[in-house]
Amino acid sequence: RSVKKPVSVVMSGYYGFGNAGDEAILEAICGSIGQGLLILLGVGPEDTPAHCQKLADKILGLRIFEDDDGKMNRSLADVGGQVLVVSQFTLYGNCRKGRRPSFVGAAGPDLGAQMYELFLRTCAELGFPPQHGQFGADMSVASINDGPVTLILDTAELM
Repeated sequence: RSVKKPVSVVMSGYYGFGNAGDEAILEAICGSIGQGLLILLGVGPEDTPAHCQKLADKILGLRIFEDDDGKMNRSLADVGGQVLVVSQFTLYGNCRKGRRPSFVGAAGPDLGAQMYELFLRTCAELGFPPQHGQFGADMSVASINDGPVTLILDTAELM
């Protein structure tokens, strides 16, 4: 059975898996995958290149795809999966007060873009060249989740 996992990563991270994922900017498809991981990447102000490396290594090596017995025992490499990475500063949204979220916990656009690009390169260096959109663009993201399974990884807890 084919299982895909969307993954949300907040450098702090979050990821999930599913059957397919697409990302469109202004009605043009800029990234699309079959089975694999949809990684929503949020970057915080304390994130560093070391966080990028650790997070990519952890996510891409997780055994979260089902084996023949229905257990999560197979990795992205085991299933020949692909990666779609979407920049997602809203993962740092704070809704504790009022009715409108605050995003002051997210990295600024310069650091966010730098870490996003580094994360993309790191995924490629680890053997999974990612499909991706454009940092900071207004995008529509479609995901077909199988499971569904969604996991959150936070670099503050990985380091």
